[in-house]
Amino acid sequence: MDWRKAMVAAALATAFAGTAAGADVKIGFVNTERVFREAAPARRAQQKLEREFSARNAELAKLEKQGRDLQSELEKDSVTLPEAARREKERQLADVSRNFQRLQREIREDLNLRRNEELAQVQERATRAINQIAESEKFDLVV
Repeated sequence: MDWRKAMVAAALATAFAGTAAGADVKIGFVNTERVFREAAPARRAQQKLEREFSARNAELAKLEKQGRDLQSELEKDSVTLPEAARREKERQLADVSRNFQRLQREIREDLNLRRNEELAQVQERATRAINQIAESEKFDLVV
């Protein structure tokens, strides 16, 4: 039994042990995955991240195109290019490729950090809303 199931079982046992025999127990369930996917604050956070990273993604796409263009030139002209010019193009391609990979890694790391920050805010709001509903509706347990 994984730890989540064990926690739910322990919470249910505690809830039922604390009630009188025959008393009704009100239990609620929250699908947190759905909250993070469909709730308005979660969608707004996703849109905010997309806007925030759009310029950097455009820069990444530009580097990718530059690399593809250099690769095409090299493949097309490799037979006719002098050795020094071919080596220069290969060096340029290696530089573009290295810059692309570095920028891609930086964007991915920054995006993950920002996504975690935004999701923490969404989670905090969701927890407050769930607690308010649980109290106002008098739930004994919310899973």
